[in-house]
Amino acid sequence: MDFIPVCEPFLNGNELKYVTEAVKTGWISSSGNYVREFEESFARYCGVKFGVAVCNGTVALHLAVVAAGIKPGDEVIIPNFTMVSTAFALCYAGATPVFIDAEPGTWNMNADAIEGKISPRTKAIMPVSIFGHPCEMERIWSLAEQYGLIVIEDAAESHGAEYKGKKTGSLADMTAFSFFSNKNLTTGEGGMVVTDNEEFYRKSTYFKNVCFPMEGPRNYRHEDIGFNYRMSNLHAALGVAQVEKANEYRALRIRNGGLYRKYLEGIPGISLQGSKSHVVHVFWMNGVLVDPERYGRTRDELMSYLQKKNIETRLFFYGMHRQPSLLKYGCDGSGSYPVTDNLTNNGFYLPSSSSLREDQISYISDAIREFHR
Repeated sequence: MDFIPVCEPFLNGNELKYVTEAVKTGWISSSGNYVREFEESFARYCGVKFGVAVCNGTVALHLAVVAAGIKPGDEVIIPNFTMVSTAFALCYAGATPVFIDAEPGTWNMNADAIEGKISPRTKAIMPVSIFGHPCEMERIWSLAEQYGLIVIEDAAESHGAEYKGKKTGSLADMTAFSFFSNKNLTTGEGGMVVTDNEEFYRKSTYFKNVCFPMEGPRNYRHEDIGFNYRMSNLHAALGVAQVEKANEYRALRIRNGGLYRKYLEGIPGISLQGSKSHVVHVFWMNGVLVDPERYGRTRDELMSYLQKKNIETRLFFYGMHRQPSLLKYGCDGSGSYPVTDNLTNNGFYLPSSSSLREDQISYISDAIREFHR
């Protein structure tokens, strides 16, 4: 079998046509019709009114945090098992991330543990749809309403995922997406904040554009400190083409998730991320959790074996409570996070590209099965 990458972009629509048009017309910076079209089409896909395109997913999170008015001294509750960008976006604003362990089945933040971490300084909850599976948003919203908190969803991994019939992007006050090259929808580099709240939309638009006045001429008088987080028209051209095929790409990822479950079924010591019946899981990544005692090999031994079989894999996230950067920043890393530690020590993800073929998934699964001892 030829080399199987862990994830590669799938560009089989109008990407080249639209990017070429942007180049030919000279609209290659943040001014250009594709930026607005991408914002409108992706917001519509999510089921909300407004989209604010930015240059990557991390700054989308930071922009949402700034638009929400989160400041130094504020606390925001986040999952312990997530990409570090979730926490960094809060650090940029001087706020303090507070960690919640994962639940064993879905690997999302354990919503039942949130209330115990709420303090007088808590300003918001930031759930993350891990690997494309939405969190328990009803429980999170109940707590947010009870304690007067803002909900900012990190949906970097969950384009098109659904919770009780509503897509990610429409489940929070604001939602931040990433369009990095390995995401279900990609612009190479890019991100977006989506919302139904006009005030948050206007603040996000204002701050992303170095706080130029929203109305009137550009007079180079800046009332606030802003950020240059603009997306280029070239990247947005890719995004418009990707949104046109969003449903197709979603179906491919869901199909691949189902095939992995079919072919890996019954292997002792190998478990996959659970899916709840009231969500649509879009399988940004297909993660595997290894029980060394039952499988007979360690996670690292299995990853090394798969590499020899031309199969690329990638480690899971490192727990936030063990991140040196966050501990230096002053985050509280004390306490017990057993689910996160198990995921960090024994989990990894398999090739998950939208373009993955069934024979490749079968080959990967056979390799995992044959290495079991």
